Amino acid sequence: MYRLCVRDHLMIAHSFTGEAFGPAQRLHGATYVVDVCFQRAELDTDGLVVDIGLASERLKQLLAPYNYCNLDEMESLKGHNTTTEFMAKVIFDALAGAIEQGELGEAARGIQRIEVTLHESHIAWASYEGELCSA
Repeated sequence: MYRLCVRDHLMIAHSFTGEAFGPAQRLHGATYVVDVCFQRAELDTDGLVVDIGLASERLKQLLAPYNYCNLDEMESLKGHNTTTEFMAKVIFDALAGAIEQGELGEAARGIQRIEVTLHESHIAWASYEGELCSA
């Protein structure tokens, strides 16, 4: 399986509901390093997994609505604990939609899997990996 990975970052504020979260129930901030790995069994006709420039730019655009925002105030996230794991899936879904819409180029439709990893620090991270239906 071939892999191409791009990286960006995201700065957010949020709080959690539930005793399991202890002090994180209060409003706090997080800075995530976001890694996205696109995977496919065969390279496209240009010898690529995906256009690295398109992948990097689209990731930046998809993160922009969340960057420097309080996730608790975002209507689309209301009622959810915006854990690192949850946000990895949110980003995965947005990237899968972008591929389906052709926003990463037609050849990107051959991507079979995406893994989104959000690094909270040098010692803790979470990810979501899934297959794409259109591949």
